[in-house]
Amino acid sequence: MDTKNTKGILLAGGAGSRLYPLSKVYSKQLVAVYDKPMIYYPMATLINAGIKEILIIADSNTIPFYQKLFENSTENNLGITIQYAVQEKPNGIAEAFIIGKDFIGKDNVALILGDNIFYGCDEIFRKEIERGYNTIFALYVKDPEQYGVVQFSAQNIANKIIEKPMNFVSNYAVPGFYIYDSSVVEVATKLKPSNRGELEITDINNHYLQQFNLDIILLNKGVTWLDSGTPDSLLAASNFIASIEQRHNIKVGCYEEAAYRMKFIARKQLLDYTNTLPNCAYKDYLLFVSNNMQDNLDF
Repeated sequence: MDTKNTKGILLAGGAGSRLYPLSKVYSKQLVAVYDKPMIYYPMATLINAGIKEILIIADSNTIPFYQKLFENSTENNLGITIQYAVQEKPNGIAEAFIIGKDFIGKDNVALILGDNIFYGCDEIFRKEIERGYNTIFALYVKDPEQYGVVQFSAQNIANKIIEKPMNFVSNYAVPGFYIYDSSVVEVATKLKPSNRGELEITDINNHYLQQFNLDIILLNKGVTWLDSGTPDSLLAASNFIASIEQRHNIKVGCYEEAAYRMKFIARKQLLDYTNTLPNCAYKDYLLFVSNNMQDNLDF
């Protein structure tokens, strides 16, 4: 896998049935996680990973909401470009690469799921993107049967990934952040739907694993991964974000701050952007960032 420019895909579709009736009117990624729409968190993760070009994939009814949400965020304001593409039915995560074929081109791509929230991963993700290998991650969880799970050999080598296993495989689940080269488009195109009728990301991962062309990075205990796609996990995510923000006077998932920290924009651009916002706590925070983080240094 050659080190190339890496683009980002944010998959923000899906029926959101686990969050019904919250998702009856609009996409679950528009539901609030504490003080921000859910989609802000994966957007900030991509930007903090050093990605400037982002494709949001959703159904045609929801895309106008995202366009309104991010209307002032494109290149001139925050140094990022956002494109949109339609996935009318939830045909599986892997379909995102087929839909995003032209967007990906010959570049590498990082895909993040719109209901996954990561905390403490920015440097890890950035390092792996810069390294330029096909890469997925694994994290110890107590309920692995809900996810794709890494199976290990007797020699403790990953040899297979099993989607939502009926029987115990391991406690290492694969979270919704994946890095591939452009060959992933061809791999996805050749997939057959699973028994669930979906093109599975797990099948892509097993393809690369069988070719010895996939790195699996174990995330440490200092990392937090939240799947906020159920009422209980949504509440847990909100409580977690609230406790971090109130304790440390920061905002998790503030993608505008991420663009500034990554030096996509200068202080003046951040101030110009912030001055377009209504008077609110979010605006006050961005003013605090611009006034206390000179030259993109941490405060």
